[in-house]
Amino acid sequence: MARRTIAIMDTWETTDLVRAAQAGNRDAFGLLVRRFEPGVFGTAVRRLRNRTEAAELTQDVFVQAFRKLGQLREPQRFAGWLKRITIRLAINRAVRRPPEFAHDPALLGSRNCPKATPLDALLTGERADQLRVGLRRLRELDRKTLLAFYFEGQSLVEMSDRFSSPIGTIKRRLHTARIRLREVLSQLQPA
Repeated sequence: MARRTIAIMDTWETTDLVRAAQAGNRDAFGLLVRRFEPGVFGTAVRRLRNRTEAAELTQDVFVQAFRKLGQLREPQRFAGWLKRITIRLAINRAVRRPPEFAHDPALLGSRNCPKATPLDALLTGERADQLRVGLRRLRELDRKTLLAFYFEGQSLVEMSDRFSSPIGTIKRRLHTARIRLREVLSQLQPA
């Protein structure tokens, strides 16, 4: 009971801070940043696997949150709203960054690396099309489970809430859905 009371008090404090920040109180927004920065940074590190980029992304998240704070209609949902901003910006950053190499750049300069060909682009497009077809052929629950985890970036806890199922069940569904997708994709491969 005490934890629930603390959580309710914490929510009220956050909601009050959000309302104050929406009214133009910069100190209130500063308190929100201090309160939520560790969580935003943790999410960014898990997504990007790079502490420097995660620190930059954390700043970007709070800049965007500050700009868009007036659009948040339900201040009690600030934490989830901030997490969605973090995940979306992390995905954008991960997609746009160049691939990382574990080799010394000087060594790479001396190697003759083949350039990507139109055939490579075609094959990549075909694989993406096959994945879309494979996902469409899955049962709805399998498809929703895979999309929530891999494309929407939801955690197991978030999926547990969304699907009203225990985390263990969500893990099993993910495992089963991956196996079914693999089977469907293997059927799509030419003999």
